[in-house]
Amino acid sequence: MEHIKETFAQCQSEKRAALVTYVTAGYPTADETVDILLGMEAGGADLIELGLPFTDPIADGPTIQKSNTQALKNGITVESTLETVRKARRRGLRAPVLFMGYYNPILSYGEKKVVKDAREAGVNGFIVVDLPPEEAVIFRNYCTKGGLSYIPLIAPATSPKRMEDLCKIADSFIYVVSRMGVTGATGKLAEGIKDLVDRVHELSDGKPAAVGFGVSTRQHFLDVGSVAEGVVIGSQIVMTLANAPAGQGAQKVEEYCSEITGRKVGKHTVTNGVKKTMGDEKEMTNRKTNGKQMLENGHRENGEPVHVDEVIKPGQNDSGPGLATQLEALNMNGGEYAAVPSRFGEFGGQYVPESLMDCLAELEAGFNKARDDPKFWEEYRSYYPFMGRPGQLHMAERLTEHAGGANIWLKREDLNHTGSHKINNALGQILLARRLGKTQIIAETGAGQHGVATATVCAKFGMKCTIYMGAEDVRRQALNVFRIKLLGAKVVAVEAGAMTLRDAVNEAMRAWVVDLSTTHYIIGSAIGPHPFPTIVRTFQSVIGNETKEQMQKLKGKLPDALVACVGGGSNAVGMFYPFAQDPSVKLLGVEAGGDGLDTDRHSAKLTGGTKGVLHGVRTYVLQNKHGQISETHSVSAGLDYPGVGPELSSWKDNERAKFIAATDAEAFLGFKLLSELEGIIPALETAHGVWGAMELAKEMKKGEDIVICLSGRGDKDVQSVADELPKIGPKIGWDLRYTAEVSTMGTLLSHSLELPDNHPIEWLAEAKQFYGTRRPPFVQLKKNKLGRRKTVILAADSPSQKDSPINVDVIYRTRNKRDSYCTLDVEGKRFAVKAFSGGGGGYEPYNHLLAGLVSHLD
Repeated sequence: MEHIKETFAQCQSEKRAALVTYVTAGYPTADETVDILLGMEAGGADLIELGLPFTDPIADGPTIQKSNTQALKNGITVESTLETVRKARRRGLRAPVLFMGYYNPILSYGEKKVVKDAREAGVNGFIVVDLPPEEAVIFRNYCTKGGLSYIPLIAPATSPKRMEDLCKIADSFIYVVSRMGVTGATGKLAEGIKDLVDRVHELSDGKPAAVGFGVSTRQHFLDVGSVAEGVVIGSQIVMTLANAPAGQGAQKVEEYCSEITGRKVGKHTVTNGVKKTMGDEKEMTNRKTNGKQMLENGHRENGEPVHVDEVIKPGQNDSGPGLATQLEALNMNGGEYAAVPSRFGEFGGQYVPESLMDCLAELEAGFNKARDDPKFWEEYRSYYPFMGRPGQLHMAERLTEHAGGANIWLKREDLNHTGSHKINNALGQILLARRLGKTQIIAETGAGQHGVATATVCAKFGMKCTIYMGAEDVRRQALNVFRIKLLGAKVVAVEAGAMTLRDAVNEAMRAWVVDLSTTHYIIGSAIGPHPFPTIVRTFQSVIGNETKEQMQKLKGKLPDALVACVGGGSNAVGMFYPFAQDPSVKLLGVEAGGDGLDTDRHSAKLTGGTKGVLHGVRTYVLQNKHGQISETHSVSAGLDYPGVGPELSSWKDNERAKFIAATDAEAFLGFKLLSELEGIIPALETAHGVWGAMELAKEMKKGEDIVICLSGRGDKDVQSVADELPKIGPKIGWDLRYTAEVSTMGTLLSHSLELPDNHPIEWLAEAKQFYGTRRPPFVQLKKNKLGRRKTVILAADSPSQKDSPINVDVIYRTRNKRDSYCTLDVEGKRFAVKAFSGGGGGYEPYNHLLAGLVSHLD
C-alpha cells in the first residue's frame, strides 16, 4: 500500500501522470510474463496490474476475454501468478504490482491465504472487478491488516452518495472507469472525464485517481493525464502482445509504453537498484489548465462520441465507514434496504462490477414499490387471459399406475401462452420495466422458452427486444429461434465459450452495462445479483400458489411432495416457495445428470458442485479446484448451466429440499413415458422432473400425492430427441425406426427411383457414418440420370455378407428448407443420410421419398 502511495507522490513531484499498465498473467505464454512486466517498467510504466485469468470475465471486452482464455489454456492459476511475481521481483522489478481480476478464483484459493501469499510474493494490492465494498468487508480487513491496498472502482453511473462512500474507503488511489461498458480500446475518449475526476477529487480529499477504459494513444495519455494522477492502459497492451512476433512481446510492449510516456527507463537489476531515465518528457506544467482546454464538454475539439465494443465472439482501512454506511450508499432512494433480503443464508449478494451497483439499487427500489402496490398486481392479473392463467392441475392416471406408488399430478405450465412457465416472469418484469421508464429489453435464453416469452411480451407492449443465445443452443433450438424472430426480436448468437446458456448470460450482462439508463435486463431464471433471484421467484410463485389452492379444492389437503426440474431454478423456486413453510410437503429438485455424475459431462450443481460466485451471486457452481467455471453438458439446453439460484442453494444446505440428478437417458425415459402414457410431450427439461417424480412415487404410499411442475411443452425438443435417439434409445429400449429387409447386398447396391419431374427432391448425396457429429464419410449415395429416371446408388464400404438388413429411420430431420436427413443402419453401423432438395414443396415430400426408398430397397 505504501509503495503505491509513494509512487503516485513521486510522479506528482515530477509533474507527470503515472502510467498504469495491465497484462493478463500467462499471456501470450507463461514463460514471457516476467519479461513483459520488466519491459513495461523499462518503457515507463509506474504501476502494473497483473490480471488473474477467469473463465467468465463479464466486465471485459473481446481482447481481454481472449487473453484470459489463452492464459487458462496455458495452465495459469493463482499459484502460478504468485510465482511469476516472485520471479519478477528477483529479477529487479520495482514497480508496485496489483492483482486484478474476478472474485471466484480468489475465493477458491482462500481470501486470507491469498493476501498473505501475495504480500510475501511482492504484490501491493488488489482490484477485484466483481467484489464491491458491500461484499468485500472480510477481504478488505485482510488487506488492511496485511498492508495491501484494496482499490475501489467508480463509474460514470455511480451516484453521488455512493461515490462519497467509495472515496472514503480508498487507501491508496481510486480507479475511475471513464465510460459505461466493457474494457477495450475504442480509439476515442469518453465524454465528461474531467467532470467525473473533479467530483472524485472533491469527495476523496484529493486522493489520486487513475482513469481507465478506452485509453490507447499518446494523446489520450496526455489528455487524461492533464486531469488525473494516473492513466490506465490495458486492452491496447494486450493487442500489442497479440500482434507481436513470437518471442518479441516484451520488446514490443516496452516500445509501446515508451511511446506513450515519452520516456525510456533503464531496467532494474538486483545489483544496480536505481531507475535511470534514458529520455525526457514534456512536463505537464499546467495540468489543470490543459485539461480544461483539451477536455471541455467531455472531448477534444475534434472528438467524436465513444464507440462501445460489441461483445459477441471470443473473439481499506479501519477508519473507513462500516457496512451500514456502505449499504446506505446503495440505497439511493432512501427506503428500507432490508425490505427485500439480499441473501438466503450465506448465498446471494451482489458480486458485480461497480457500474451495475446503482442500477441494481434502482431496480430494487422500483420492485419494492411495485410489489407493495395493489394496483401493480391488479394490472398483472389483468393479463391472465393473455398468459393462459390460472393454470390447470390434473392427475396423471396412467403414469401413476405405471409408477405403482403415490398419485402423480401435473401442474400444467406447458399450457401457458408461449408453452412454458417463463411467461409468468417475463410479463411481470416488463410491467416493472415500464414503471422504471425503460424503453428496450434484453434477455438471455438457453432452451429458447424464455426468449420466446420475452419476445412475446415485448411485441405486446411495443418494446425493442434483443435475445442473447449460445450458438450451440441456437443449433439445438432452431424452432424457438425462428419463433423469437417471428415476434420481431433480434437474436444474437454467442460463439464464445461452450456457446450455451452461461455464455449467453455473460454477453447479456456486458450489453446491459452499456445502456443501463434505457435498458432492462429480463433475467430468465432465479440467478444473478440481488434483487433478481427474489424478483423472479415472486413472479413465478404463481405456480405454487395456484397448486396449493387447487389441491385444497381437489383433495382437501396439501400435496405430500412437489417435484420440479432444476437448471437455474425458476420453475422450482416458483413451485416450492409457497410451500417452504409447510414441512409436511417434501420438495424434490431434479438436475441434469448428463452422462453421469462420475463424469465431467453433467450440469448438476447442487448434487455435484461446490460453493462459489458466478454471474453476480454466491451459490453452488460447477468449478475446478482453481475456481474456474467448468463446462457443462445436458441434452436439454435449458438445464445446461453451471450455476443455480441462491435460494435453492440455501434449501439444500438447510435440508428443506432434496436434490437428485437424472441422466440424459433417464430424462429420455421420462419424456417417453409421459408421451406414451398421458399423451403429453414434455420439454426435455421437464422430462428430468418426470423421471424424478416416478422414482419418488415408487417410494411413497398409494393415496399420497406428488405434484410435478410440468414446466414446458416439448415441441421445441422433438428434433433433439430424434437426433439423440440413436445414441440414447438403446440404453432405455426405445427404438422408433422403421425396418426394411434387403434381399441381397454385396459390395454395391443399386436401385432406381422414378420421380416426377416436378418433385422437389432432385438428388440424394453424401451419407456419413453416425458418430453423433455426423462428419466422417463412410457411405455415399450418388446421382445418375437415365432419361427421366434417377438412380440412387448405395455404396457400402465393404459389406461382407449378403442378405444384410438395412434399417431406414422414418424420423427425418430438417435443418432448413433445403435439407433433410434420415438415418441408416447397415450391419449395425449407424449412418446419417442427407437429402438435398431443389427448393419448394415444403417438408412433406421428404418423408414420402424416404418411405419410397425403403420400398424400393425391400
